[in-house]
Amino acid sequence: MVKIIDYKAGNAPSVLHAVQHLGCAAEFARTPEDLAGASHIILPGVGSAKATMDSLREMNLISVLEELVLQKNVFFLGVCVGMQILFDHSEEEDTQGLGWLPGRVHKFDSSKVRVPQMGWNQVNFTGSAPFATQNDYFYFVNSYHAVPENAGDLWATAEYNEPFTAAVHRENIFATQFHVEKSGEAGLALLQRFLNLKEAPC
Repeated sequence: MVKIIDYKAGNAPSVLHAVQHLGCAAEFARTPEDLAGASHIILPGVGSAKATMDSLREMNLISVLEELVLQKNVFFLGVCVGMQILFDHSEEEDTQGLGWLPGRVHKFDSSKVRVPQMGWNQVNFTGSAPFATQNDYFYFVNSYHAVPENAGDLWATAEYNEPFTAAVHRENIFATQFHVEKSGEAGLALLQRFLNLKEAPC
């Protein structure tokens, strides 16, 4: 069963609709108990890193997520802010992240580019992953971008005046700065490949 974390700052309904559109069984997770039996976990992101971390703490989800993802290797997909909080620290409201991936999250330089970045941007997949992904255009809404400490965690880049991290991957952890659920056929194709990593829940 696909479990989609539903917190007050997230975008869970849109992600649920995308997963169900692909014919997969999915439901919201709002408590630690809701995550039982998860084959895949998706953490959507809309809003700030601090609000997301605060919500996860209030819902008592951090320890169970660490157990399922880091110890039991359940497949995980973070989206937008759901990617940024995987790192050690975000400049956004001086927020400590989950620390699953070493690195920091920085704000785009507003003297050089419009902040936030909003719209379609070409993504170039350069890192290794257990499924093939074609370069394509995906939809972004972000003021901040992650800078991984380990080059091996970088999965894809995009350009916004200069290259920035568009996606990361390590073992069973996947995350995209772009919104897969708002990226049309390209986003659905990537989401389908993620869901097919284990005996399909579809």
